[in-house]
Amino acid sequence: MPDINQAQPPLEFIPAQYTPWFHNLAKTCLPNWMRWKTAITKVDAENVELLANLYHEFQNCRIRLIFAFRHPKVEDPLCISYLLSHILPSIAKEKKIPLRPPLHTHFIYDRGIPLWAGSQFGWVLSHLGGTPIQRGKADWTGLRAARDLFVNGRFPMTAAPEGATNGLSEVMSPFEPGIAQLAFWCAEDLQKAGRNEDVVIVPIGIKYSYVDEPWEAIATLLSELEAATGLLVKESKEKSLKTLYPRLLEVAERFLFVMEDFYTRFYHQKITLNRNSENLPVDRNEAIAIRLQALLDTILKVPEEYFDLQAKGNLADRCRRVEQAGWNYIFREELKDEKSLSAVEKYLSDKVAEEANSIMWHMRLVESFVAVSGKYVKEKPTSERFAETTILIWDILTKIKGGNAFVRPILGKQQVKITIGEPLSLSKRYEVYKSSRLAARQAVGDLTKDLEIAMKKLL
Repeated sequence: MPDINQAQPPLEFIPAQYTPWFHNLAKTCLPNWMRWKTAITKVDAENVELLANLYHEFQNCRIRLIFAFRHPKVEDPLCISYLLSHILPSIAKEKKIPLRPPLHTHFIYDRGIPLWAGSQFGWVLSHLGGTPIQRGKADWTGLRAARDLFVNGRFPMTAAPEGATNGLSEVMSPFEPGIAQLAFWCAEDLQKAGRNEDVVIVPIGIKYSYVDEPWEAIATLLSELEAATGLLVKESKEKSLKTLYPRLLEVAERFLFVMEDFYTRFYHQKITLNRNSENLPVDRNEAIAIRLQALLDTILKVPEEYFDLQAKGNLADRCRRVEQAGWNYIFREELKDEKSLSAVEKYLSDKVAEEANSIMWHMRLVESFVAVSGKYVKEKPTSERFAETTILIWDILTKIKGGNAFVRPILGKQQVKITIGEPLSLSKRYEVYKSSRLAARQAVGDLTKDLEIAMKKLL
């Protein structure tokens, strides 16, 4: 996140302004951009014919589509764009499925992205047809815009039901109900308009793998982590899971100890399950998993206490509430009019904004680990899982040091597999949804659960 030391007016809504020439330019540059700026060397896709048929139905006004994609990494939108702009047209032509160009999608993105990526990135996302949502609150302006695009937009919609990246290709974060609710709203608006299109959700899996196992690069990164956490840097002649895994466990245990001590000494938090706890299991992986969850819970209590929030829900839910509370302290309604505050009030508002931005730092640490179990590598000891875990530890240590955690180390060239899942239709579900408010809430929950099950099949 950027350094914020001043209170500011509320974040302005950035309307979608799809611009064909800019989309064409982005589509043309995409393959070279991916080659130069990412580790991705190849993108393959399965069941693309199914996607082509659904897109054909969409273009012929028989259905409204929303693509729900897995979101392990920041490169995911690039992969989805490559699927639609390069793979889909080729498969449609091969299978003789008539599709009219351009093949594109509107999409929902976090309004906070232009804050850390730069305001020019908001322009880019807007002119590619994206619409923003402020996470953690009922952003009615953003929701209305997304709802209208879903019903009337030129292209299908795309959104990530996990809400944010988690860095893990084979573990999903808890799903948010937003996609399911948007789908039912779309069905409702279509019925009111006398339109008979069905609403369809298409699960899309994204999985990354290394072209060659990057054990050498992992060993180098582990050495950096050992040095950063105060451990003796070890050298392994043989770079393999067998020799490197004990080093990863040591780094994890050292990191936990340092962080437990930090929050106990300086934030006066009591961590009941730390390295001195008698109730910890003997197995190192199990002990790390338990200590990690206890630590993350403790870290979140710091901003929750500052913002006077109750610790409700899972870690991801709590992070979103902390984030929104911070935005409320920084982006103030009363600052729409510069003359509404006296000079003293403005100075105090700036002080509050600076403190809020600082206290949100604790929440950002937790964000990096919301989907981490502590047993990810042991359950399936592959170089991919090892690399992802090591990078997550690097990520949190980089945030502690004040570095740029968005530019992650590249351990080796990667290939991407995109899988199109079986679509979920709302044709029968909507009758249940509209029968009562209680039924509507249940229908949204059931659809979210069914989408999560469908996505897990694509892992």
